[in-house]
Amino acid sequence: MKRTTLIAAIGLSISMSAGAGEMAFSGPDSVDYSKALWSALGGAKLVGAPSMNPKPYKGVHPHGAVLTTATSSVEVNGHSGKVIVKKNYGGEGVSVDAVAKDPAKYLKAVTVMFQREDGYDSDNQNWFWAKYKADGGLHTNGKGMMLAGRVAKGKPKGCIACHTAAPGGDYIYTN
Repeated sequence: MKRTTLIAAIGLSISMSAGAGEMAFSGPDSVDYSKALWSALGGAKLVGAPSMNPKPYKGVHPHGAVLTTATSSVEVNGHSGKVIVKKNYGGEGVSVDAVAKDPAKYLKAVTVMFQREDGYDSDNQNWFWAKYKADGGLHTNGKGMMLAGRVAKGKPKGCIACHTAAPGGDYIYTN
């Protein structure tokens, strides 16, 4: 009995390693929140059709061969916060010019940072992370975990680990 308890405690420790009560990847609350965020982004014409299409530029890994970035504010569940929407383009024939002419043809993902209310994730400036498919569904990682919420918190790779290195200490590379 003690051995079973120890194994269960170790499993809980591993799955919850992001911090007390915080999952390193999305749980049901983060998935629900990601849906509300996608809806707010659509209302602000940051995603979907029709949406703003900023000038494309050459991308960097892991986002895509070609990218566009838009920064704005949106309201989600009564909280207004800064949002950064990066559209990630790829596929055969992708280029800056090709994306400028037909962005929908090459859109592979939409990665979003939304600054939530104080206390959401104070360790990481309260950023909520999501990686959407072009239709608004969530992408998953190699283990099938949906990419929304505190993505890879406490892990050596992933959204949070990469963005902590952004100049200026604000997790944003496009200042």
